[in-house]
Amino acid sequence: MELVMKLLLVIFAIGVIVVVLLQQGKSAGLSGAISGGAEHLFGKSKARGMELVLERITIIFAVGFMVSAILVAVFQ
Repeated sequence: MELVMKLLLVIFAIGVIVVVLLQQGKSAGLSGAISGGAEHLFGKSKARGMELVLERITIIFAVGFMVSAILVAVFQ
């Protein structure tokens, strides 16, 4: 059981890394740093298509990674 949990932890870790690297940057230069935070804060950021899919997959992998890390720690 411990081996299976560690294997899942590695899979989730690699998945998070790959999905984050596939995403595009949210801001471009200094102007994006200033206006990008405001747009995100006020909800003007409209993720569509592949951006939305990658964002949701990132959340799934991150939650899976955290849960599996906790379970590996509990089983040891």
